[in-house]
Amino acid sequence: MTKQLTTDSRPLLLWNDMTAGLVVFLVALPLCLGIALASGATLFSGIIAVVVGGLVVSLASGSSVSVSGPTAVLAVMVGASIQALGSYRVFLLAVVLAGFMQLILGLLRLGVLGDYVPNSVIKGMLAGVGLVIMLKQIPHALGRDQDYEGDFEFFEGQDNTITDILEAILSASPGAILFTVISLVILLRWDWLADRTIPFLRRIPPSLVVVLIALGVNQGLGLTWPAMQVTAREHLVSLPVVTSAADFFAQFTLPDFRAIGNPKVWMSAFSLAVVGGVESLLSLEAADRLDPYRRISSPNRELAAQGLGNLVSGMIGGLPVTSGVVWTSANVYAGARTWRASFIHGVLLVGAVVMIPVFLNMTPLACLAALLIVISYELTKPSIYAAMYALGWSQFLPFIVTVIAILTTDLLIGVMVGLLVGLFFVVRQNHHEAVTVVHQDHHYLIRLNKDATFVNKNELRDKLRRIPSGAQVFIDGMKALYVDRDILEVVEDYER
Repeated sequence: MTKQLTTDSRPLLLWNDMTAGLVVFLVALPLCLGIALASGATLFSGIIAVVVGGLVVSLASGSSVSVSGPTAVLAVMVGASIQALGSYRVFLLAVVLAGFMQLILGLLRLGVLGDYVPNSVIKGMLAGVGLVIMLKQIPHALGRDQDYEGDFEFFEGQDNTITDILEAILSASPGAILFTVISLVILLRWDWLADRTIPFLRRIPPSLVVVLIALGVNQGLGLTWPAMQVTAREHLVSLPVVTSAADFFAQFTLPDFRAIGNPKVWMSAFSLAVVGGVESLLSLEAADRLDPYRRISSPNRELAAQGLGNLVSGMIGGLPVTSGVVWTSANVYAGARTWRASFIHGVLLVGAVVMIPVFLNMTPLACLAALLIVISYELTKPSIYAAMYALGWSQFLPFIVTVIAILTTDLLIGVMVGLLVGLFFVVRQNHHEAVTVVHQDHHYLIRLNKDATFVNKNELRDKLRRIPSGAQVFIDGMKALYVDRDILEVVEDYER
């Protein structure tokens, strides 16, 4: 369903997109730097990927709320590929080729494969991602920033996410706790404050207020209470500082096309294209479900748009891009209405890198962790689990298995596990009473109640086996629009 926009509503929609773009910018800033760090690439490569996702993919994609950039799912694969290929420039060639492959897959209309993921698994993916984000941000909110932003791994050597939270509680930083509490109060009570004081405050994004207050308070603590000030570089945003135009353009890197004949390059490109394409299609399904207007996006166009984004990102030194659930959910819950929100966040990031990197590097990570916790809660709040449980085990079990698998493994593995569980219920449902038998004396009527496929083969054989010898058997397939070869062979075998 689409919503027609009147002329009077467009200024408000543009304001919503501007504020949403600002929120996504604030969320994307530490995440893209952390993912670049985890990938073994330069920090600037993560920024390039986010900018390309905002300025290129948002224009080419048909989605109104989806946001693209580097994601944690590809971080490990990127790091392994860089090591296997020997240099970052050769890896960039693989990114370009992956983009070309995705572009071709989109033109061949293979994006429709994403439509076969059950809704229970999509809902489980959203809830699982929300739960992972919330748990992984708790240590940052308490001042324990040993793991990079964007790290969503549950098991970390001898430790795991739960032990990391316990250690963060035992070693909590008073300054980080202060900023987290202030940020949560502002984020959760901003609308309440606006309703009781100045209604215009509703037009000001609370995320911007959080960052500005955190910056001001942290600098003020340096003058009044130095022990509470957050000063360590690992507890602050770490945006690369560009001092000149030459320094800015030196950050861009061209791919090494001399390695075009290397089989490893093509294998890496194929892996990036498939994994990135699957993640983008899943994220697009999630984006359409989160979209307040319930608009339906074209998966083929999205796949082609991701391919174009990877072509551009690889050509100028950026990490591979995909549509990401984290970025998209932040965009939707910040009030985004059109693709302009994603475009604006790309523009803001370019401006931040060029004009105010030193200013942004004073931002405590704790306030951004609070912002992510609030966003992730909307994805995984208890009412969602209760609603899925009320739908019955056929919906709840694939949902909760997907959540647990994403929490303990990663996004793609979690979705695959959820798909297997969902497939079990699909087969079970299709197997249930697909064939009925009625009889009178020695006349038996076998009726196919719906389309008959190989999953119904055993049931049909079993019921044919129970018919006594010498009976006259009629098979009625009028209700089945499709009967596959496996069923016909069962009938032919029985007839012989």
